Amino acid sequence: MHTDKDILVKGIKYLGYTVALMFSAPIVIYQAFKNQEHSLYIPVLILGFILALAALFMAFLGIKTIMDSLFGKKQKKK
Repeated sequence: MHTDKDILVKGIKYLGYTVALMFSAPIVIYQAFKNQEHSLYIPVLILGFILALAALFMAFLGIKTIMDSLFGKKQKKK
């Protein structure tokens, strides 16, 4: 059992994007709630929630990619 280093690096990059999204999503949501009287309140709030969902998706994708690099993909039985 060998680790595929190219796929491992790809998974670590996904986790790096996850960290960036995990910091930016709460900041955007906080700014939206701080400026509720502004006309762009709803679009900024929606953007914050989209960033939060993207952080979750990227986290799962990164962990799945790292697991695939460490253990290999499951092969279907014939």
